[in-house]
Amino acid sequence: MPPYGFLNLHKPSGMTSRQVVNVVQRLIRRTKVGHAGTLDPLAGGVLVVSLGPATRLIEYVQRMPKCYTGTFLLGRHSPTEDVEGKVTELEDPPVPTRERMIAATKQFTGEIEQRPPIFSALKVAGRRAYRMARRGEKVELKPRPVTIRQLRVVAYDYPALTLEIECGSGTYIRSLGRDLAESLGTAAVMSALVRTSIGQFPLEEAVYPSRVTRDNWTDLLLPPLRAVESLPRIELSAEEVVEIGHGRNISRPGISSETGEFAATDSAGQLVAILVSRRAGELGPVKNFPRS
Repeated sequence: MPPYGFLNLHKPSGMTSRQVVNVVQRLIRRTKVGHAGTLDPLAGGVLVVSLGPATRLIEYVQRMPKCYTGTFLLGRHSPTEDVEGKVTELEDPPVPTRERMIAATKQFTGEIEQRPPIFSALKVAGRRAYRMARRGEKVELKPRPVTIRQLRVVAYDYPALTLEIECGSGTYIRSLGRDLAESLGTAAVMSALVRTSIGQFPLEEAVYPSRVTRDNWTDLLLPPLRAVESLPRIELSAEEVVEIGHGRNISRPGISSETGEFAATDSAGQLVAILVSRRAGELGPVKNFPRS
């Protein structure tokens, strides 16, 4: 079995997430490659790329909190909500003070309702919203709940505003800047965005795609367990590894039927399976993984 796991890559601004995946795919042929958390071409920063069976763990990476540094220009509007679209300056917009800006961030923390940008990959009646918007068609996207764990003003020199954001999945940072500005009676466009971390994948450890080669990619590979570090861990005996590998349940007295998922490892600490409670006192696999 070829090595599998994750690459923590630093996507450069101007490159699509798909292009990053294609770079890896060309280097590592005959291996499935995917990624977690698409970044727009304007944005840079952490892009977690999965290889081989680790693609089945992408959903766990997607659930991890994400951190960003976003820069916005106030007093401006764009249909794309960033500088990629046609930017129009407002006539005589208000200039909020730093104190008002900081106070306004309070209403955008916690679980909030956010209206996604019309230039997004979300689907409306089976069609991509951005394709409809490009054709001039009317696009209506309903607000949806997102979680903002932290929203902090780190620099403000009108019109430039820089925010640090920690949020859950599904959050659009450009829309957060849009809504913050609107609450202050003005508008904003995003001019730069860097994702500084996804859970346990920090930017400080990320590698540019151009630095990944056929000779070093295995050295850069992070273990599958990195994706499920938030799950409680269970070490299996050699006999239990065999049972789980055949899709059979194992006994774990004290486990209730309502217990969630577990990351099961062998004695060497390699991920063997994701287990769930089948019934009180028994665990069974929902995902099995090969071992080297």
